Amino acid sequence: MVNKVKKFISLFNFRRLSKPIGFLLALLVCLIALFWVLNGVDRDSLSRSWSAAMNEPFLVFLVAVAFASAFFLRAFAWKKIVPGLSFGHSLAAINLSLGANHLLPLRLGEPLRIVSVVRRARIPFETATASTVTLRSADIVTVVCLGCLAAPGAFVEVVGYWGFAALGLALGICAFGLLWMRKLQRINPLSMSLPGPLVFFLTTFAWFAEAAVIWQCARWSGIELTPSEALFVTAVAVASQIVAVAPSGFGTYEAASVAAYAILGYNPGVALAAALITHALKTAYSLLAGGIFTFFPKPGALGKFRLMKHKHTNSISAPEISTHAPILFFMPALNEEETVEACIKRCPESISGREVQVLVIDDGSTDRTAQRSKEAGAKVISLPTCGGLGAAVRMGLEYGVEIGAAAIAFCDADEEYPPDELENLVNPIISNEADYVVGSRFLGTIKHMRPHRRFGNKVLTILLSVIARRRITDGQSGYRAFSYEAAANAEIIHDFNYAQVLTLDLLAKGYRYEEVPISYKFRTKGDSFVKLGGYLRKVVPAVYRELNTA
Repeated sequence: MVNKVKKFISLFNFRRLSKPIGFLLALLVCLIALFWVLNGVDRDSLSRSWSAAMNEPFLVFLVAVAFASAFFLRAFAWKKIVPGLSFGHSLAAINLSLGANHLLPLRLGEPLRIVSVVRRARIPFETATASTVTLRSADIVTVVCLGCLAAPGAFVEVVGYWGFAALGLALGICAFGLLWMRKLQRINPLSMSLPGPLVFFLTTFAWFAEAAVIWQCARWSGIELTPSEALFVTAVAVASQIVAVAPSGFGTYEAASVAAYAILGYNPGVALAAALITHALKTAYSLLAGGIFTFFPKPGALGKFRLMKHKHTNSISAPEISTHAPILFFMPALNEEETVEACIKRCPESISGREVQVLVIDDGSTDRTAQRSKEAGAKVISLPTCGGLGAAVRMGLEYGVEIGAAAIAFCDADEEYPPDELENLVNPIISNEADYVVGSRFLGTIKHMRPHRRFGNKVLTILLSVIARRRITDGQSGYRAFSYEAAANAEIIHDFNYAQVLTLDLLAKGYRYEEVPISYKFRTKGDSFVKLGGYLRKVVPAVYRELNTA
Protein backbone atom coordinates (compact mmCIF):
# COMPACT_ATOMS: atom_id res chain seq x y z
CA MET A 1 0.00 0.00 0.00
CA VAL A 2 2.82 2.42 0.91
CA ASN A 3 4.52 1.75 -2.42
CA LYS A 4 1.30 2.52 -4.26
CA VAL A 5 1.00 5.83 -2.43
CA LYS A 6 4.60 6.70 -3.30
CA LYS A 7 4.02 5.79 -6.93
CA PHE A 8 0.85 7.88 -7.04
CA ILE A 9 2.57 10.90 -5.53
CA SER A 10 5.43 10.54 -8.01
CA LEU A 11 2.94 11.07 -10.85
CA PHE A 12 2.46 14.60 -9.60
CA ASN A 13 6.25 15.02 -9.39
CA PHE A 14 6.60 16.97 -6.17
CA ARG A 15 10.30 17.27 -6.90
CA ARG A 16 9.59 19.86 -9.56
CA LEU A 17 9.11 22.27 -6.68
CA SER A 18 12.85 22.21 -6.19
CA LYS A 19 13.61 22.63 -9.88
CA PRO A 20 14.26 26.17 -11.10
CA ILE A 21 11.70 26.02 -13.92
CA GLY A 22 8.79 25.09 -11.65
CA PHE A 23 9.74 27.60 -8.98
CA LEU A 24 10.35 30.39 -11.47
CA LEU A 25 7.04 29.75 -13.24
CA ALA A 26 5.06 30.01 -10.00
CA LEU A 27 7.05 33.08 -8.94
CA LEU A 28 6.54 34.75 -12.32
CA VAL A 29 2.78 34.21 -12.21
CA CYS A 30 2.64 35.58 -8.65
CA LEU A 31 4.58 38.70 -9.64
CA ILE A 32 2.44 39.32 -12.72
CA ALA A 33 -0.73 38.83 -10.68
CA LEU A 34 0.55 41.14 -7.96
CA PHE A 35 1.45 43.84 -10.51
CA TRP A 36 -1.98 43.54 -12.13
CA VAL A 37 -3.78 43.66 -8.79
CA LEU A 38 -1.86 46.71 -7.56
CA ASN A 39 -2.55 48.59 -10.76
CA GLY A 40 -6.13 47.46 -11.32
CA VAL A 41 -7.73 47.54 -7.90
CA ASP A 42 -9.79 50.47 -6.73
CA ARG A 43 -7.91 51.18 -3.50
CA ASP A 44 -10.70 53.25 -1.98
CA SER A 45 -13.16 50.47 -2.70
CA LEU A 46 -10.77 47.88 -1.25
CA SER A 47 -10.35 49.97 1.90
CA ARG A 48 -14.12 50.42 2.26
CA SER A 49 -14.70 46.71 1.68
CA TRP A 50 -12.18 45.75 4.32
CA SER A 51 -13.58 48.24 6.82
CA ALA A 52 -17.11 47.05 6.17
CA ALA A 53 -16.08 43.46 6.81
CA MET A 54 -14.13 44.31 9.97
CA ASN A 55 -17.10 46.28 11.30
CA GLU A 56 -19.25 43.15 11.14
CA PRO A 57 -17.15 40.43 12.83
CA PHE A 58 -20.15 38.21 13.47
CA LEU A 59 -21.03 38.34 9.78
CA VAL A 60 -17.42 37.46 8.94
CA PHE A 61 -17.82 34.47 11.23
CA LEU A 62 -21.03 33.45 9.45
CA VAL A 63 -19.27 33.74 6.07
CA ALA A 64 -16.53 31.44 7.37
CA VAL A 65 -19.20 29.01 8.59
CA ALA A 66 -20.87 29.08 5.17
CA PHE A 67 -17.54 28.37 3.48
CA ALA A 68 -16.75 25.60 5.96
CA SER A 69 -20.20 24.05 5.45
CA ALA A 70 -19.34 23.47 1.80
CA PHE A 71 -16.55 21.13 2.87
CA PHE A 72 -18.68 19.50 5.54
CA LEU A 73 -21.18 18.62 2.80
CA ARG A 74 -18.43 17.26 0.54
CA ALA A 75 -16.98 15.25 3.41
CA PHE A 76 -20.38 13.72 4.11
CA ALA A 77 -20.78 12.90 0.41
CA TRP A 78 -17.39 11.13 0.40
CA LYS A 79 -18.34 9.17 3.50
CA LYS A 80 -21.57 8.05 1.83
CA ILE A 81 -19.74 6.36 -1.04
CA VAL A 82 -16.88 4.97 1.10
CA PRO A 83 -18.58 3.35 4.12
CA GLY A 84 -15.26 2.56 5.82
CA LEU A 85 -14.25 6.22 5.86
CA SER A 86 -15.18 8.15 8.99
CA PHE A 87 -16.57 11.66 8.66
CA GLY A 88 -13.64 13.06 10.65
CA HIS A 89 -10.99 11.59 8.35
CA SER A 90 -13.00 12.57 5.28
CA LEU A 91 -13.24 16.17 6.47
CA ALA A 92 -9.57 16.21 7.49
CA ALA A 93 -8.37 14.99 4.09
CA ILE A 94 -10.43 17.57 2.19
CA ASN A 95 -9.29 20.47 4.37
CA LEU A 96 -5.68 19.28 4.38
CA SER A 97 -5.72 19.27 0.58
CA LEU A 98 -7.39 22.69 0.56
CA GLY A 99 -4.74 24.17 2.84
CA ALA A 100 -1.90 22.64 0.81
CA ASN A 101 -3.33 24.08 -2.42
CA HIS A 102 -3.06 27.53 -0.83
CA LEU A 103 0.62 26.95 -0.07
CA LEU A 104 1.81 24.98 -3.09
CA PRO A 105 1.75 25.95 -6.78
CA LEU A 106 0.16 23.92 -9.57
CA ARG A 107 -2.52 22.54 -7.21
CA LEU A 108 -0.05 20.08 -5.77
CA GLY A 109 -2.19 19.72 -2.66
CA GLU A 110 -4.78 17.58 -4.47
CA PRO A 111 -3.01 14.21 -3.94
CA LEU A 112 -3.04 14.81 -0.19
CA ARG A 113 -6.73 13.87 -0.11
CA ILE A 114 -5.77 10.35 -1.08
CA VAL A 115 -2.57 10.19 0.94
CA SER A 116 -4.39 11.35 4.06
CA VAL A 117 -7.17 8.75 4.05
CA VAL A 118 -4.82 5.94 3.02
CA ARG A 119 -2.32 6.67 5.79
CA ARG A 120 -4.65 7.89 8.51
CA ALA A 121 -7.91 6.01 7.94
CA ARG A 122 -6.37 2.87 6.34
CA ILE A 123 -8.67 3.14 3.35
CA PRO A 124 -7.40 0.98 0.44
CA PHE A 125 -5.47 3.00 -2.11
CA GLU A 126 -7.72 2.02 -5.03
CA THR A 127 -10.87 2.90 -3.07
CA ALA A 128 -9.50 6.29 -2.03
CA THR A 129 -8.30 7.14 -5.52
CA ALA A 130 -11.41 6.02 -7.42
CA SER A 131 -13.76 7.87 -5.07
CA THR A 132 -11.62 11.02 -5.11
CA VAL A 133 -11.34 11.11 -8.90
CA THR A 134 -15.09 10.63 -9.24
CA LEU A 135 -16.12 13.26 -6.69
CA ARG A 136 -13.59 15.88 -7.80
CA SER A 137 -14.58 15.58 -11.46
CA ALA A 138 -18.26 15.58 -10.47
CA ASP A 139 -17.56 18.78 -8.52
CA ILE A 140 -16.28 20.48 -11.68
CA VAL A 141 -19.17 19.21 -13.80
CA THR A 142 -21.68 20.43 -11.21
CA VAL A 143 -20.27 23.94 -10.86
CA VAL A 144 -20.01 24.41 -14.63
CA CYS A 145 -23.61 23.28 -15.08
CA LEU A 146 -24.74 25.63 -12.30
CA GLY A 147 -22.91 28.48 -14.01
CA CYS A 148 -24.66 27.71 -17.29
CA LEU A 149 -28.05 27.61 -15.59
CA ALA A 150 -27.43 30.83 -13.64
CA ALA A 151 -26.40 32.94 -16.65
CA PRO A 152 -26.24 30.90 -19.87
CA GLY A 153 -25.19 33.65 -22.27
CA ALA A 154 -22.69 35.26 -19.93
CA PHE A 155 -21.12 31.94 -18.99
CA VAL A 156 -20.58 30.97 -22.63
CA GLU A 157 -19.03 34.38 -23.29
CA VAL A 158 -16.60 34.06 -20.39
CA VAL A 159 -15.43 30.45 -20.70
CA GLY A 160 -15.73 30.07 -24.46
CA TYR A 161 -15.10 26.79 -26.24
CA TRP A 162 -12.18 25.94 -23.96
CA GLY A 163 -14.51 25.89 -21.00
CA PHE A 164 -16.80 23.37 -22.63
CA ALA A 165 -13.81 21.29 -23.72
CA ALA A 166 -12.80 21.20 -20.05
CA LEU A 167 -16.38 20.22 -19.17
CA GLY A 168 -16.19 17.35 -21.64
CA LEU A 169 -12.90 16.21 -20.12
CA ALA A 170 -14.38 16.38 -16.62
CA LEU A 171 -17.37 14.33 -17.76
CA GLY A 172 -15.03 11.73 -19.24
CA ILE A 173 -12.99 11.53 -16.04
CA CYS A 174 -16.18 11.27 -13.99
CA ALA A 175 -17.42 8.40 -16.17
CA PHE A 176 -14.07 6.66 -15.82
CA GLY A 177 -14.22 7.10 -12.05
CA LEU A 178 -17.71 5.62 -11.89
CA LEU A 179 -16.63 2.58 -13.90
CA TRP A 180 -13.62 2.15 -11.61
CA MET A 181 -15.85 2.40 -8.54
CA ARG A 182 -18.24 -0.15 -9.99
CA LYS A 183 -15.37 -2.55 -10.60
CA LEU A 184 -14.13 -2.17 -7.02
CA GLN A 185 -17.66 -2.64 -5.72
CA ARG A 186 -17.94 -5.96 -7.54
CA ILE A 187 -14.71 -7.13 -5.94
CA ASN A 188 -15.77 -6.01 -2.46
CA PRO A 189 -19.39 -4.82 -2.14
CA LEU A 190 -18.75 -3.41 1.34
CA SER A 191 -15.87 -1.15 0.28
CA MET A 192 -17.75 1.16 -2.05
CA SER A 193 -21.20 2.56 -2.81
CA LEU A 194 -21.99 4.24 -6.09
CA PRO A 195 -23.11 7.90 -5.81
CA GLY A 196 -26.87 8.33 -5.50
CA PRO A 197 -29.23 11.34 -5.43
CA LEU A 198 -28.09 12.32 -1.93
CA VAL A 199 -24.47 12.66 -3.06
CA PHE A 200 -25.64 14.78 -6.01
CA PHE A 201 -27.61 17.13 -3.75
CA LEU A 202 -24.73 17.40 -1.26
CA THR A 203 -22.32 18.33 -4.05
CA THR A 204 -24.75 20.89 -5.47
CA PHE A 205 -25.53 22.57 -2.16
CA ALA A 206 -21.81 22.80 -1.40
CA TRP A 207 -21.55 25.21 -4.34
CA PHE A 208 -24.55 27.18 -3.09
CA ALA A 209 -22.69 27.60 0.22
CA GLU A 210 -19.62 28.92 -1.61
CA ALA A 211 -21.81 31.26 -3.66
CA ALA A 212 -23.15 32.72 -0.40
CA VAL A 213 -19.58 33.70 0.50
CA ILE A 214 -19.16 35.60 -2.78
CA TRP A 215 -22.58 37.23 -2.38
CA GLN A 216 -21.72 38.65 1.06
CA CYS A 217 -18.18 39.74 0.10
CA ALA A 218 -19.65 41.56 -2.90
CA ARG A 219 -22.08 43.38 -0.59
CA TRP A 220 -19.16 44.60 1.55
CA SER A 221 -17.71 46.06 -1.67
CA GLY A 222 -20.98 47.78 -2.57
CA ILE A 223 -22.04 45.25 -5.22
CA GLU A 224 -25.57 43.90 -4.80
CA LEU A 225 -25.49 40.53 -6.55
CA THR A 226 -28.58 38.42 -7.08
CA PRO A 227 -28.30 34.80 -5.92
CA SER A 228 -28.02 33.60 -9.53
CA GLU A 229 -25.28 36.16 -10.24
CA ALA A 230 -23.36 35.03 -7.16
CA LEU A 231 -23.61 31.45 -8.41
CA PHE A 232 -22.38 32.56 -11.83
CA VAL A 233 -19.33 34.35 -10.38
CA THR A 234 -18.60 31.29 -8.24
CA ALA A 235 -18.71 28.99 -11.25
CA VAL A 236 -16.38 31.17 -13.34
CA ALA A 237 -13.89 31.73 -10.49
CA VAL A 238 -13.75 28.05 -9.55
CA ALA A 239 -13.51 26.85 -13.14
CA SER A 240 -10.46 29.08 -13.61
CA GLN A 241 -8.69 27.29 -10.76
CA ILE A 242 -8.29 24.21 -12.95
CA VAL A 243 -5.36 25.98 -14.61
CA ALA A 244 -4.06 27.68 -11.45
CA VAL A 245 -0.27 27.98 -11.31
CA ALA A 246 0.44 30.19 -8.30
CA PRO A 247 -0.31 29.05 -4.73
CA SER A 248 -4.04 29.41 -3.95
CA GLY A 249 -4.58 30.28 -7.62
CA PHE A 250 -3.65 33.88 -6.90
CA GLY A 251 -4.13 35.90 -10.05
CA THR A 252 -6.28 33.44 -11.98
CA TYR A 253 -9.00 33.57 -9.32
CA GLU A 254 -9.06 37.38 -9.31
CA ALA A 255 -8.90 37.69 -13.11
CA ALA A 256 -11.75 35.22 -13.65
CA SER A 257 -13.86 36.85 -10.95
CA VAL A 258 -13.38 40.33 -12.43
CA ALA A 259 -14.30 39.01 -15.89
CA ALA A 260 -17.50 37.53 -14.48
CA TYR A 261 -18.40 40.74 -12.62
CA ALA A 262 -17.62 42.86 -15.71
CA ILE A 263 -19.90 40.81 -17.97
CA LEU A 264 -22.65 41.33 -15.42
CA GLY A 265 -22.06 45.09 -15.74
CA TYR A 266 -20.14 45.88 -12.56
CA ASN A 267 -17.12 48.18 -12.27
CA PRO A 268 -13.90 46.13 -12.72
CA GLY A 269 -11.96 48.08 -10.06
CA VAL A 270 -14.67 47.52 -7.46
CA ALA A 271 -15.07 43.93 -8.64
CA LEU A 272 -11.36 43.31 -8.06
CA ALA A 273 -11.72 44.61 -4.51
CA ALA A 274 -14.61 42.18 -3.96
CA ALA A 275 -12.57 39.31 -5.42
CA LEU A 276 -9.58 40.12 -3.19
CA ILE A 277 -11.74 40.24 -0.05
CA THR A 278 -13.36 36.93 -1.00
CA HIS A 279 -10.04 35.27 -1.77
CA ALA A 280 -8.47 36.60 1.43
CA LEU A 281 -11.24 35.13 3.60
CA LYS A 282 -11.12 31.81 1.76
CA THR A 283 -7.34 31.66 2.10
CA ALA A 284 -7.47 32.46 5.82
CA TYR A 285 -9.98 29.68 6.40
CA SER A 286 -8.03 27.23 4.22
CA LEU A 287 -4.73 27.78 6.02
CA LEU A 288 -6.33 27.64 9.47
CA ALA A 289 -8.41 24.54 8.73
CA GLY A 290 -5.53 22.88 6.88
CA GLY A 291 -3.26 23.47 9.87
CA ILE A 292 -5.78 22.07 12.36
CA PHE A 293 -6.62 19.01 10.28
CA THR A 294 -2.93 18.27 9.79
CA PHE A 295 -2.89 17.11 13.41
CA PHE A 296 -6.50 16.10 14.07
CA PRO A 297 -8.04 13.59 14.10
CA LYS A 298 -5.35 11.19 15.19
CA PRO A 299 -3.13 9.94 13.71
CA GLY A 300 -1.90 13.24 12.30
CA ALA A 301 -1.03 13.69 8.66
CA LEU A 302 2.63 14.17 9.57
CA GLY A 303 2.73 10.82 11.31
CA LYS A 304 3.54 9.97 14.94
CA PHE A 305 6.34 11.70 16.83
CA ARG A 306 5.95 9.69 20.05
CA LEU A 307 5.14 6.12 20.99
CA MET A 308 1.51 5.32 21.60
CA LYS A 309 0.44 5.40 25.24
CA HIS A 310 -0.88 1.85 25.24
CA LYS A 311 1.37 -1.18 25.03
CA HIS A 312 1.17 -4.10 22.69
CA THR A 313 1.55 -7.68 23.78
CA ASN A 314 4.60 -9.65 22.79
CA SER A 315 4.08 -11.25 19.41
CA ILE A 316 6.46 -14.19 19.87
CA SER A 317 5.76 -16.78 22.52
CA ALA A 318 8.73 -17.90 24.54
CA PRO A 319 9.98 -21.43 23.98
CA GLU A 320 11.15 -23.47 26.93
CA ILE A 321 14.71 -22.33 27.61
CA SER A 322 16.98 -25.12 28.76
CA THR A 323 18.67 -24.71 32.11
CA HIS A 324 21.88 -25.39 30.22
CA ALA A 325 21.21 -22.80 27.53
CA PRO A 326 24.25 -20.54 27.08
CA ILE A 327 24.55 -16.79 27.26
CA LEU A 328 25.71 -15.24 24.01
CA PHE A 329 27.97 -12.21 24.16
CA PHE A 330 28.80 -10.74 20.78
CA MET A 331 30.85 -7.76 19.67
CA PRO A 332 30.45 -5.99 16.33
CA ALA A 333 33.95 -5.01 15.19
CA LEU A 334 35.35 -2.95 12.34
CA ASN A 335 39.15 -2.68 12.22
CA GLU A 336 39.58 -3.23 15.97
CA GLU A 337 42.73 -5.41 15.91
CA GLU A 338 44.30 -3.33 18.70
CA THR A 339 41.48 -3.82 21.20
CA VAL A 340 39.35 -6.84 20.32
CA GLU A 341 41.63 -9.42 21.96
CA ALA A 342 41.63 -7.57 25.29
CA CYS A 343 37.83 -7.27 25.16
CA ILE A 344 37.42 -11.00 24.62
CA LYS A 345 39.76 -11.89 27.49
CA ARG A 346 37.80 -9.64 29.87
CA CYS A 347 34.57 -11.53 29.23
CA PRO A 348 33.51 -13.96 32.03
CA GLU A 349 33.48 -17.67 31.15
CA SER A 350 30.16 -18.32 32.88
CA ILE A 351 27.32 -16.51 34.64
CA SER A 352 24.88 -18.18 37.06
CA GLY A 353 26.13 -21.58 35.95
CA ARG A 354 25.57 -20.83 32.26
CA GLU A 355 28.38 -20.88 29.73
CA VAL A 356 29.15 -17.56 28.06
CA GLN A 357 29.82 -17.93 24.35
CA VAL A 358 31.73 -15.08 22.72
CA LEU A 359 31.06 -14.11 19.12
CA VAL A 360 32.74 -11.41 17.06
CA ILE A 361 30.88 -9.99 14.06
CA ASP A 362 33.72 -8.86 11.80
CA ASP A 363 32.01 -6.13 9.79
CA GLY A 364 34.26 -6.07 6.72
CA SER A 365 37.50 -5.28 8.58
CA THR A 366 40.61 -4.74 6.47
CA ASP A 367 43.03 -5.41 9.34
CA ARG A 368 43.62 -8.50 11.52
CA THR A 369 40.48 -8.17 13.63
CA ALA A 370 39.19 -11.63 12.67
CA GLN A 371 42.57 -13.30 13.25
CA ARG A 372 43.04 -11.69 16.68
CA SER A 373 39.50 -12.68 17.67
CA LYS A 374 40.06 -16.33 16.80
CA GLU A 375 43.37 -16.37 18.61
CA ALA A 376 41.61 -15.07 21.73
CA GLY A 377 39.11 -17.96 21.55
CA ALA A 378 36.03 -16.27 20.09
CA LYS A 379 33.84 -17.55 17.30
CA VAL A 380 34.02 -15.19 14.32
CA ILE A 381 31.51 -14.39 11.59
CA SER A 382 33.25 -12.35 8.91
CA LEU A 383 31.32 -10.19 6.47
CA PRO A 384 32.89 -9.44 3.06
CA THR A 385 32.01 -5.74 3.25
CA CYS A 386 30.94 -3.28 5.93
CA GLY A 387 27.18 -3.57 6.35
CA GLY A 388 26.85 -1.08 9.19
CA LEU A 389 26.55 -1.38 12.96
CA GLY A 390 22.80 -1.93 12.83
CA ALA A 391 23.21 -4.82 10.40
CA ALA A 392 25.93 -6.38 12.58
CA VAL A 393 23.74 -6.19 15.69
CA ARG A 394 20.86 -7.71 13.75
CA MET A 395 23.08 -10.63 12.75
CA GLY A 396 24.26 -11.16 16.33
CA LEU A 397 20.70 -11.25 17.65
CA GLU A 398 19.70 -13.72 14.95
CA TYR A 399 22.61 -15.99 15.87
CA GLY A 400 21.66 -15.88 19.55
CA VAL A 401 18.09 -16.90 18.72
CA GLU A 402 19.38 -19.66 16.45
CA ILE A 403 21.42 -21.28 19.25
CA GLY A 404 18.60 -20.82 21.78
CA ALA A 405 20.56 -18.57 24.13
CA ALA A 406 19.04 -17.79 27.51
CA ALA A 407 20.26 -14.21 27.19
CA ILE A 408 21.97 -12.29 24.41
CA ALA A 409 24.21 -9.28 25.04
CA PHE A 410 26.63 -7.16 23.09
CA CYS A 411 29.00 -4.24 23.36
CA ASP A 412 31.53 -2.53 21.12
CA ALA A 413 34.98 -4.08 20.71
CA ASP A 414 36.91 -0.87 21.39
CA GLU A 415 37.33 -1.13 25.19
CA GLU A 416 34.92 1.73 25.84
CA TYR A 417 32.54 -0.69 27.57
CA PRO A 418 33.64 -3.30 30.17
CA PRO A 419 32.89 -6.92 29.13
CA ASP A 420 33.66 -8.01 32.69
CA GLU A 421 30.45 -6.24 33.83
CA LEU A 422 28.33 -8.52 31.63
CA GLU A 423 26.77 -10.22 34.66
CA ASN A 424 25.13 -6.94 35.73
CA LEU A 425 23.33 -6.74 32.38
CA VAL A 426 22.15 -10.33 32.04
CA ASN A 427 21.10 -10.95 35.66
CA PRO A 428 17.74 -9.10 35.31
CA ILE A 429 17.04 -11.28 32.27
CA ILE A 430 18.12 -14.58 33.83
CA SER A 431 15.96 -13.79 36.88
CA ASN A 432 13.02 -12.89 34.58
CA GLU A 433 12.83 -9.30 35.82
CA ALA A 434 13.42 -7.68 32.43
CA ASP A 435 13.46 -8.45 28.71
CA TYR A 436 15.68 -5.63 27.54
CA VAL A 437 18.51 -4.19 29.64
CA VAL A 438 20.64 -1.19 28.76
CA GLY A 439 23.93 -0.40 30.48
CA SER A 440 23.71 3.26 31.40
CA ARG A 441 26.94 5.23 31.47
CA PHE A 442 25.22 8.10 33.26
CA LEU A 443 24.04 5.88 36.13
CA GLY A 444 27.55 4.49 36.53
CA THR A 445 31.07 5.87 36.34
CA ILE A 446 32.39 7.78 33.35
CA LYS A 447 36.18 7.94 33.44
CA HIS A 448 36.39 10.18 30.40
CA MET A 449 33.94 11.52 27.82
CA ARG A 450 34.53 14.56 25.65
CA PRO A 451 32.32 17.51 26.69
CA HIS A 452 30.58 17.85 23.32
CA ARG A 453 29.81 14.11 23.29
CA ARG A 454 28.46 14.24 26.84
CA PHE A 455 26.24 17.17 25.89
CA GLY A 456 25.08 15.48 22.67
CA ASN A 457 24.29 12.24 24.50
CA LYS A 458 22.28 14.10 27.12
CA VAL A 459 20.25 16.02 24.54
CA LEU A 460 19.53 12.95 22.40
CA THR A 461 18.61 10.92 25.49
CA ILE A 462 16.14 13.57 26.66
CA LEU A 463 14.54 13.57 23.21
CA LEU A 464 14.35 9.77 23.22
CA SER A 465 12.72 9.85 26.67
CA VAL A 466 10.06 12.24 25.39
CA ILE A 467 9.45 10.13 22.30
CA ALA A 468 9.34 6.87 24.28
CA ARG A 469 7.14 8.32 27.07
CA ARG A 470 9.40 6.94 29.81
CA ARG A 471 12.54 7.83 31.72
CA ILE A 472 15.70 6.86 29.87
CA THR A 473 19.15 7.89 31.11
CA ASP A 474 21.35 6.68 28.24
CA GLY A 475 19.74 6.41 24.83
CA GLN A 476 22.96 5.81 22.90
CA SER A 477 24.65 3.17 25.09
CA GLY A 478 26.53 0.49 23.20
CA TYR A 479 26.11 -2.12 25.97
CA ARG A 480 22.78 -4.00 25.91
CA ALA A 481 21.23 -7.36 26.77
CA PHE A 482 18.08 -9.17 25.62
CA SER A 483 15.91 -12.09 26.58
CA TYR A 484 15.39 -14.76 23.94
CA GLU A 485 11.90 -13.40 23.21
CA ALA A 486 13.04 -9.80 22.88
CA ALA A 487 15.91 -10.78 20.59
CA ALA A 488 13.62 -12.94 18.46
CA ASN A 489 11.13 -10.12 18.04
CA ALA A 490 13.54 -7.20 17.75
CA GLU A 491 13.53 -5.31 14.46
CA ILE A 492 16.35 -2.99 13.47
CA ILE A 493 15.22 -1.05 10.41
CA HIS A 494 18.46 0.92 10.06
CA ASP A 495 21.79 -0.61 9.02
CA PHE A 496 23.79 2.47 10.04
CA ASN A 497 22.90 2.31 13.74
CA TYR A 498 20.52 0.63 16.13
CA ALA A 499 20.40 2.60 19.38
CA GLN A 500 17.16 4.57 19.24
CA VAL A 501 15.17 2.44 16.79
CA LEU A 502 15.82 -0.75 18.75
CA THR A 503 14.66 0.79 22.02
CA LEU A 504 11.52 2.25 20.43
CA ASP A 505 10.76 -1.04 18.70
CA LEU A 506 10.93 -3.14 21.87
CA LEU A 507 9.12 -0.60 24.05
CA ALA A 508 6.31 -0.38 21.49
CA LYS A 509 5.98 -4.17 21.66
CA GLY A 510 5.63 -4.09 25.43
CA TYR A 511 8.94 -5.63 26.49
CA ARG A 512 10.13 -4.87 30.01
CA TYR A 513 12.90 -2.28 30.01
CA GLU A 514 15.56 -1.81 32.67
CA GLU A 515 18.79 0.13 33.01
CA VAL A 516 21.84 -0.86 35.07
CA PRO A 517 24.89 1.26 35.89
CA ILE A 518 28.11 0.54 34.01
CA SER A 519 31.57 2.06 33.89
CA TYR A 520 32.78 3.76 30.74
CA LYS A 521 35.88 5.36 29.30
CA PHE A 522 36.32 6.98 25.92
CA ARG A 523 38.37 4.96 23.45
CA THR A 524 42.09 5.60 23.38
CA LYS A 525 42.85 3.53 20.28
CA GLY A 526 41.33 3.56 16.82
CA ASP A 527 38.78 6.03 15.49
CA SER A 528 35.08 6.44 16.23
CA PHE A 529 32.86 6.17 13.16
CA VAL A 530 30.27 8.52 14.65
CA LYS A 531 30.23 12.04 13.18
CA LEU A 532 27.37 14.22 14.46
CA GLY A 533 26.14 15.56 11.12
CA GLY A 534 26.04 12.21 9.35
CA TYR A 535 24.67 10.52 12.47
CA LEU A 536 21.68 12.86 12.72
CA ARG A 537 20.98 12.77 8.98
CA LYS A 538 20.62 9.01 9.11
CA VAL A 539 19.21 8.38 12.57
CA VAL A 540 16.47 11.03 12.71
CA PRO A 541 14.64 9.70 9.59
CA ALA A 542 15.08 6.16 10.93
CA VAL A 543 13.41 7.11 14.23
CA TYR A 544 10.53 8.69 12.31
CA ARG A 545 10.11 5.52 10.22
CA GLU A 546 10.21 3.38 13.34
CA LEU A 547 7.44 5.42 14.97
CA ASN A 548 5.29 5.23 11.86
CA THR A 549 5.84 1.62 10.89
CA ALA A 550 2.50 -0.18 10.87
